[in-house]
Amino acid sequence: MSALTATIAGIGFWADGLPDWDAATAFARDGVRPETAPARPAPQLLAPNERRRAPGSVAVALEVALAACRAAGRDPATLPSVFASTHGDLAITDYMCETLATDPTAVSPTKFHNSVHNAAAGYWTIGAGCTEAATAISAFDGTFAQGLLEAVLQLATGSDAVLLVAYDTAATGLLGTVTHSEGLLGAALVLSRGGTGPRLSLALRDGDDTPATGPLATRAAGNAMAQMLPLFDALATGTSEARLKAGPHRQLVVEIAR
Repeated sequence: MSALTATIAGIGFWADGLPDWDAATAFARDGVRPETAPARPAPQLLAPNERRRAPGSVAVALEVALAACRAAGRDPATLPSVFASTHGDLAITDYMCETLATDPTAVSPTKFHNSVHNAAAGYWTIGAGCTEAATAISAFDGTFAQGLLEAVLQLATGSDAVLLVAYDTAATGLLGTVTHSEGLLGAALVLSRGGTGPRLSLALRDGDDTPATGPLATRAAGNAMAQMLPLFDALATGTSEARLKAGPHRQLVVEIAR
């Protein structure tokens, strides 16, 4: 497959203790962390009552998506989007399974509403007033790589800019015994055909996993979306290449020009 290209116009980031991209960059470069950080994102796209009720998956996805759009100077309503999540919201999935098995009539309508994998994409399009296409992707530990490929392919086939959002939550309950994920992690990129910013060139290659040893990847290694962190470590530290798992014995090699 020949290389695909895109320019990063804006970045959003949120991890436990690192509530934005500036904090993540400072940590990756110098090991510096904010003295205080919110325990949970509070996405300003939502009204206060919706903000409080939104599950962690939705909160982190909308937080980083809006931050990336602001950094890019783009109107969120104008961007097609790709939402990539390995598991969706594991806490809600575990709740749904347990409740349906023990007391089906007690299922919370709100949690049922938020249980679908594309919940965050739905909240985003409604909150942003966006009528552009929204895609939700899951591909296990190749989810971020496949989401990035999808976004860049949309650029290659006509879109001027695309929003890519990746996130995952902590595993809980019985699901936590079979699917491991810790904490809350999310990041977003506004990708465009041209303009200023880091230029990405993507190519699929045969190859096994490359251990992720960067500061961000090490700090949030327990989260299911840690698969995206080699790219964000490279962006934060100035490295020129990142390798992402794209499937069994497949890698997405991302070269970064500045």
